Amino acid sequence: MASTKDWFETVAEARERARKRLPRSVFLALHAGSEAGGTLADNTAAFAELGLRPRIADLPPERVQATKVLGSDISLPVIVSPTGVQAVHPDGEVAVAKGAAQSGTAIGLSSFASKPVEDVAAVNDNTHFQVYWQGSRDDMLARMERAKRAGAKALIVTLDWVFATARDWGSPPIPEKVDLKTAVKFAPEVLRKPGWLGTYLRSGSLPDLTTPNIVPRGQQGPAFFGAYGEWMGTTPPSWDDLAWLRSQWDGPFVVKGVYRPDDAKRAVDIGASAISVSNHGGNNLDSTPATIRTLPGVSKAVGGQVEVLLDGGIRRGSDVVKALALGANAVLIGRAYLWGLAAGGERGVHNVLEILRQGIDSTLYGLGKKSVHDLEPSDVVVPDDFTRGM
Repeated sequence: MASTKDWFETVAEARERARKRLPRSVFLALHAGSEAGGTLADNTAAFAELGLRPRIADLPPERVQATKVLGSDISLPVIVSPTGVQAVHPDGEVAVAKGAAQSGTAIGLSSFASKPVEDVAAVNDNTHFQVYWQGSRDDMLARMERAKRAGAKALIVTLDWVFATARDWGSPPIPEKVDLKTAVKFAPEVLRKPGWLGTYLRSGSLPDLTTPNIVPRGQQGPAFFGAYGEWMGTTPPSWDDLAWLRSQWDGPFVVKGVYRPDDAKRAVDIGASAISVSNHGGNNLDSTPATIRTLPGVSKAVGGQVEVLLDGGIRRGSDVVKALALGANAVLIGRAYLWGLAAGGERGVHNVLEILRQGIDSTLYGLGKKSVHDLEPSDVVVPDDFTRGM
């Protein structure tokens, strides 16, 4: 269908609508990567280096995308990745959860989210809760128990984030809180975007930079940088720490940030249910090659013992297909759905997911595949040295 005021046809168009709608600082905060942005750029560029081997006859009249990941049935192999405070829209993570539910898939909810896990899980039965190794063990147990009571199905432990002061390449300073002083400072750029401002005025709220899932339910969570500071002040975990954490969660357990085959094997050893090949969307250690480059080696290392997820650079349904063919069970998306959220709230998130669904379907058709489960490495043309020795 053609693009309309309420519907867009590509993720690139969602990004452009988000750029036009959001204040410049807010949009750049979404776009930013680490240092020179090399990893951010390679995440998308690497997919363009991969080719596909199409067929021309005996093509399947119907294609199946439904799969099961982290113990949950989803209608397409795309999951919403956890991202921090989503101030691009007043409904934030609740709108994202609804959009994902409408498309029949799961949402990963960040512990740095701006909406309580109870509100998110209430509108999407397939909610997975994400944590950092942050605070004391008792603090972490309290967060996990709260998420479990709320109905979270899986736990995602994010490890692909370093102590980098230059993390936000290309991003403006993010305010500690939205108060009168901040409002005056950002007023010139906000007033240029009356649509975004009007959405907040109609909601009766201001952009929320607090993190309610860090503290017990009912308490006021710290602002984003307060939570960030607590994380920075916590000694990073050992593999023994991660094994303990796994022992405290009786559901699916994801280690996010795996990049090397040897780390993938260690994640298997501690009893992880799944690993996520991730570089935090290009917001971790710059000069790290794209996640799709390391996926084949990681997938081979675990040999089907755990589910393998991938995030970083997914912009088209064909990107999803390439990742599945090279060893992923499903992918996670970040910026793509945030652009959709900015462009159209819940409907925009659903729109992005349906764009990917359509792209997956047409790619399966062209490859002559009846199901996402039929994909194999030979469907993809991989250039020499594509994996960069990973």
